[in-house]
Amino acid sequence: MTCRIGLMTSGGDAPGMNAAIRSVVRTAQHSGGQVFGILDGYRGLMNPETGIQLLEYAKVSGILSRGGTMLGTARCREMLEVAGRQRAVQALVERGIDRLVVVGGDGSLTGADTLRQEWRNHLQAMIDEGKLPPSVLEEHPVLSVIGLPGTIDNDLCGTDITIGADTALHRIVSALDAIFSTAASHQRTFVVEVMGRHCGYLAVMAGLAIGAEWLLIPEDPPPDGWEEQMGMVLSKGRAEGKRATIVLVAEGARDRQGRPISSYYVQQVLEERLGEDARVTILGHVQRGGSPSAYDRNLSSLLGQRAAREALREHIDTSILVGMRGNRPTTIPLMEAVELTRQAQASCAHDAEFKGFTLRGQSLVEAYHLFHIVNGSPPTTSADKPRRIALVHSGSPAPGMNMAVRTATRWALAHGHEVLGIRGGFTGLARGDVEELDWMGVSGWAGLGGA
Repeated sequence: MTCRIGLMTSGGDAPGMNAAIRSVVRTAQHSGGQVFGILDGYRGLMNPETGIQLLEYAKVSGILSRGGTMLGTARCREMLEVAGRQRAVQALVERGIDRLVVVGGDGSLTGADTLRQEWRNHLQAMIDEGKLPPSVLEEHPVLSVIGLPGTIDNDLCGTDITIGADTALHRIVSALDAIFSTAASHQRTFVVEVMGRHCGYLAVMAGLAIGAEWLLIPEDPPPDGWEEQMGMVLSKGRAEGKRATIVLVAEGARDRQGRPISSYYVQQVLEERLGEDARVTILGHVQRGGSPSAYDRNLSSLLGQRAAREALREHIDTSILVGMRGNRPTTIPLMEAVELTRQAQASCAHDAEFKGFTLRGQSLVEAYHLFHIVNGSPPTTSADKPRRIALVHSGSPAPGMNMAVRTATRWALAHGHEVLGIRGGFTGLARGDVEELDWMGVSGWAGLGGA
C-alpha cells in the first residue's frame, strides 16, 4: 500500500517554508510515497474536498526561491473543539493519510500532537456512529506526526535554528545599516522594534551585527531604574564621539513587573534624558516576507528531506521534531521541545537568573554576553598580566574582516590588553606600519566591507 503523507504549514509564515514543502514532496515521491498538501493550515482539514490536494513533482517546481508558503496558513478555531478535531481525523483517514508533517511553531505543533493522542478515540467514535468501517483501526492504527520548526523568531527549543530566522535577520540588518547612515548624518537616536514576542534572538544577533548601543529583550527584563541607566550610557557614548545611537527593542520586551516596554516609551525616555529627538522605526512584517536566504533554502531542504524519511518509516508512536543540532538534522520528541519552549517563555517575565536564555541554548547566552562587552563604553579595567596583541589582515579581503577586528579589539581592551593594528598585511609589518587601536577607533566598522 502506498504511504500517504499529509503536509501543512501553520502559524506565521516563514521564508523557507516552500523549500521545505518541495523537499518533503520530492523525497517522498523518490521513495514511492504520496504527499497531500493541506491548504491554509488546519482549516484545510475542515473543508477537505478543496482543502486537501495531491502534490505532484511538477506542482512544487519553481517555489524554492519564493517567500511565504504556497499551501497558505490561517487560524482554525474549530481545532479548539473536540468535534472539530474529529472532523480533521475523518478528513485524513478517509484519504488514507496517517502520517502528518507540520511546519510551524509550538502552537501548530502542539495541535498536531493532540490529533495524534486522540486519533484512536476519534476513529472508534466514528466507527460506533457508522461513519467509518471497523477496518480503519487496523489499517490506520496510529497518526505519525513529524514537526518542522518554522518561525522567524527562532524561539523553539530543541533546534539551533528555525526555518526563516536567518532570512529575517538579514532583513533586519539591512534595514539597520540604512538607518545607521542617516542616524550618523544627523547625530540622532533611533529606537527600532523587531519581532520576538517571547525570544530576543533577532534583537541580540542584529544588535551584535550592527553595533547597537542598547537592547531590550524578553529573556532579560531590566531592573527598576533601567531608564536612568540607559540614559547615562547613551549620553556617555555621545560624549565619546558616537554620532549614531541605535536602541533595539524586541516586541515582547517587559520589565521585572511584567509590564510591556514599548518602543514609543523608550523614545519618550530618551528624549527626556538626552534632550534630543529620537525616532521610532517598527520594522514589522518586512522581516517575515520576501525570498529566503541561501541558508534558509538549504536548511529547509535538509530538514524536509529528513522529515519525509521519518514519515516513510513504520508508524511513530511519539511525535518528533526534526531540527538542526550541531549543523546536522536530528530528531527529538516534539512535546519535549514544546515544553522546554514554554518554560523559556514563562521564565522571561519573572526569572532574573537567565533561565530563559539557557533553555534556548548556550550560543544565545554567549552572543548576548559578547554584545555587552563589545558594544558598551570603553573599559577602565586592567589585566593582571596585560598582553600586546597585534591584528593583521592577510590574503584576499572578505566581508566580515572588519567586524572581526572590531570585536577582537574591543574584547581585548575590555580585558585590559593593548591592541595594535598592522596595515597592509605582512608587507606593512615589514615596513613597520603599525598603530595602536583604541575603542572608538574601530567604531562604525561593523558594516564595512573589505579589510
